[in-house]
Amino acid sequence: MTKRWKVRPQNSNWGEFGDDDQIGRLNLITSECRRNAAKEVIEGLAFCLSVPLDLPGGNLLVSNRLPPTRTIARKEGRPFVNFPFCCDNPDWNDIGSDDAVTIYTQYSTQWDALGHIGYEFDADDDGVAEVVYYNGYRGGRDIVGPDAEGGAGARRLGIENMAETCVQGRGVMVDVFSRFGADRKFVGYDDLMQIMEQDKVVVERGDMLCIHTGWSTAVVERKDNLDTQLLHESHSVLDGSDEKLLRWIDSSGVSAIIADNFAVEGFQTSSADGSKRFPALPLHRRCIVELGIHLGELWLLSPLNAWLKAHGRFRFLLTAPPLRMPGSFGSPLTPVATV
Repeated sequence: MTKRWKVRPQNSNWGEFGDDDQIGRLNLITSECRRNAAKEVIEGLAFCLSVPLDLPGGNLLVSNRLPPTRTIARKEGRPFVNFPFCCDNPDWNDIGSDDAVTIYTQYSTQWDALGHIGYEFDADDDGVAEVVYYNGYRGGRDIVGPDAEGGAGARRLGIENMAETCVQGRGVMVDVFSRFGADRKFVGYDDLMQIMEQDKVVVERGDMLCIHTGWSTAVVERKDNLDTQLLHESHSVLDGSDEKLLRWIDSSGVSAIIADNFAVEGFQTSSADGSKRFPALPLHRRCIVELGIHLGELWLLSPLNAWLKAHGRFRFLLTAPPLRMPGSFGSPLTPVATV
């Protein structure tokens, strides 16, 4: 028994990294893992894995997430652009410019915090389901809304916990796009294993798994002509309803999963067992809530994938810390791959 739960979900690893753990499978990125990741740097080339943070543009992808808005800082009633420092000291001749940005943390290239997804589960074993998150943390106590004292946020499982690990290790690329192209495809375990076998891709404990679908590249190329078909009905997504896939994710030992699409997986429109209530995103539930696996979404993987394929490689050093924002449910980032 831990402090927060008497029973845990059947497929979960709650408590296995400690009763108070807040970083989940990032615990698997050890010093040895980082040393092995550093060995992948042979050419010294770096790849930016972020799309511009004003993409995908508008709110066609998610109605309640909006592009960044930028404002100019002001000082002494004036815009702080080409602003003379001599206002503070007449002997100074410096000029400065400052601005501010309001950004939805999960609008563009992002990490999901472990406080991003929860669900109802009877962790107290009293016949009443509670809102639970990874490792038994609770909605209303650890994840709170705007009426809480101090305001809304993640008192536990905030993105700052991820940032403090530095998120640096070995990335492994799986090229789904080369097999299925731009057509909509729910990729299950058998599909993924066939691609990995064909490309001789090996995943080891602590690796960060990257799924290349080509979606983000299509968005960047069509940024001025986006539509719902491209955003919601094109390119591959993982099939979170495939229990074999979810079991493999657990047994593989991956520390994080990243994709260049929206949500990594596709939304489910029905349950596999005919239940009236079911998770829309079962892979999110298994990974984030039950296993403590962070998900990265809307990354830009195509240039790196092309280079790796051309050089017969699939591994690289990945450096991908989120912003160290206490209490946030997610974070934008500019991940870097080095080969």
